[in-house]
Amino acid sequence: METETAAAPGVATPGGRGSGVALMLASGLANQTGAAVAALAFPAIGPAGVVAVRQWVAAVLLGAVARPRPGRFTAAQWRPVLALAVVFAGMNLSLYTAIDRIGLGLAVTLEFLGPLAVALAGSRRRTDLTAAVAAAGAVAVLTRPTPSTDYPGIGLALLAAGCWGCYILLNRTIGARLPGLEGSATAAAVSGALYLPVGAWVLWHHRPGPAALGCALAAGVLSSAVPFLADLLALRRVPARFFGVFMSVNPVFAALVGLAVLGQRPDAAAWCAIAVIVGANTLTVATART
Repeated sequence: METETAAAPGVATPGGRGSGVALMLASGLANQTGAAVAALAFPAIGPAGVVAVRQWVAAVLLGAVARPRPGRFTAAQWRPVLALAVVFAGMNLSLYTAIDRIGLGLAVTLEFLGPLAVALAGSRRRTDLTAAVAAAGAVAVLTRPTPSTDYPGIGLALLAAGCWGCYILLNRTIGARLPGLEGSATAAAVSGALYLPVGAWVLWHHRPGPAALGCALAAGVLSSAVPFLADLLALRRVPARFFGVFMSVNPVFAALVGLAVLGQRPDAAAWCAIAVIVGANTLTVATART
């Protein structure tokens, strides 16, 4: 894979916005498809086992692509790399456990509050603020309480949201301090190492069959390696706030993939809320400054 020259983080280069949008779309679709495939392995090895496998896959693939040289990193470069490793590990475990409890669509919608917060914090235009508020209202509809509401699952999804917001900002910092994909690959390796003890224990006591192991491996490629690379490259083409609002497409992908792969059917109110999120996203993209 050819590594592109990094643009200044958060600054759209000429012709770069279109490729940034394409990268974000690819990231979102791959991420949600990987999450749905991962859910198929939960009965065999649980969320922790699946997360361990996908972290190891991401570490191997990103290491092979970037070939990082962490021995040359300075302390200023190591700090965001280590922080990203911890955030990456926590985000995946909390999200997958939430998916196991409350379903893919709701878990991902709640996780979206992280990038939405990034968008609100960095907004400088009325259009962006209006779109973000509309998306927030749609999220409220999607998470309306019912007698069967799983509050621990919702709490885990909110934890994933906080991690995702940190992930966006840390990836941007790493892109500014380190060339190519070295920082991201090193963060993936550290994150994979953090999961060695728990992953080894889970796989030893709950040995997966070929189908479950295949699902976990596919999740590693689709939900870790592909989005990790695509997000980093996208953040070098578009501002962080634009990235945050645009990624509102993730709940749409999650609902559609959840329906197609897992048979999870959102009700009419949920589909209306998703339509509002799509509209807010479209408004932001259509009116974005070049």
